Amino acid sequence: MNERAWEYVIVGGGIYGVATAWHLASAGGEVLVLEGRTVASGASGGLGKRGVRANGRDLRELPLMRAAYEVWPTLEADLGHPTGWERVGHLRLYERHHDVGAARARAWAQGEAGIETYHLDRSGVREIEPGLSDVVLGALHCPNDGVADHSATTAGYAAQAREAGVVIREGAVVSAVEVTGGRAATVVLAGGERITVRGDLLLLNNTGVAPLVSASFGRSLPVWKIFPQAMCTDPVAEPPFSSLFGHAHRPLALKMVPGGAVMASGGWRGRWNPERGEGEALPDAVRGNWAEAVRVFPVLEDLEPRVARADRAESACVDDIPIIDRLPEASNVIVGTGWSGHGWAIAPAAAPLIAQWAREGGDAPGPLRPFRLGRFMSRR
Repeated sequence: MNERAWEYVIVGGGIYGVATAWHLASAGGEVLVLEGRTVASGASGGLGKRGVRANGRDLRELPLMRAAYEVWPTLEADLGHPTGWERVGHLRLYERHHDVGAARARAWAQGEAGIETYHLDRSGVREIEPGLSDVVLGALHCPNDGVADHSATTAGYAAQAREAGVVIREGAVVSAVEVTGGRAATVVLAGGERITVRGDLLLLNNTGVAPLVSASFGRSLPVWKIFPQAMCTDPVAEPPFSSLFGHAHRPLALKMVPGGAVMASGGWRGRWNPERGEGEALPDAVRGNWAEAVRVFPVLEDLEPRVARADRAESACVDDIPIIDRLPEASNVIVGTGWSGHGWAIAPAAAPLIAQWAREGGDAPGPLRPFRLGRFMSRR
């Protein structure tokens, strides 16, 4: 079936795919989204909530995060769907004396980038979170950071996209892209169906981007698949804290989630289970993650994780920031991948810029330029 040539074809039904589709359709574009499974079935969905943070983020991402700060508080009203957004503040803890200088420098850098940031000493951080362990010497505090429900937000974007006229096809697995005259001309589905691309093709299918680009365009990307671990306790009667937490050197992130459960994550990894066809958490990683949490909040010693999952694959990039660029091999192809576990929070700011670039062509919008492929290429 090859009856219609689409102005925009987007591969991927995660937050970047459906949010970009909504912005394109709202500007009058004809948009088809192809999702191999279901909307939010990958890293844009899953257990608990996600952090919406600027604190500790790569400095090149801060302009996008500053813009996202303006979107998140009103996004639920804009979408007409729940997002679970809460402004709870983020504390990036440190325990080592030699981290003081780095914390002060980062507080200055984040402040210069327009991110409200405070360096707190031992007493200052305990005014916010009195339950912290004595090992914590201080923290960076970003009061405008928060949390949101990634599954609900992605579903909201998808609903708005459909209302704007976007066609979202679930269960549509893309097997190849055919190039004619330096442009992506046809998307081929696993069942043999061929879809004509009249305008731009946007590959926003996260972990699927690199293998598709390699197979169809012969280009390797410096990204790989990871299986981040996340786990939750049973609900607790008295929440031990209220903030969102990260750590300067421990692989740890903590947050409270709906129902009063404690959620822990922060860099621990699961592994692929070929028999089940999905990622799985590892017992040693679960124990290690929880031990780090107890060290920071001793009151957690009386709790234990009820559920631990690593079933939502993510793409990681070699320099820990995403790749967002047009492919040299096909001028009408934009890729977005390598989110490295922190692309979620900036999506409401990055997606409209990706849509703008698809509509207008030319050079990338300014905030997207640090993420171009050229940063990996020799300039000799």
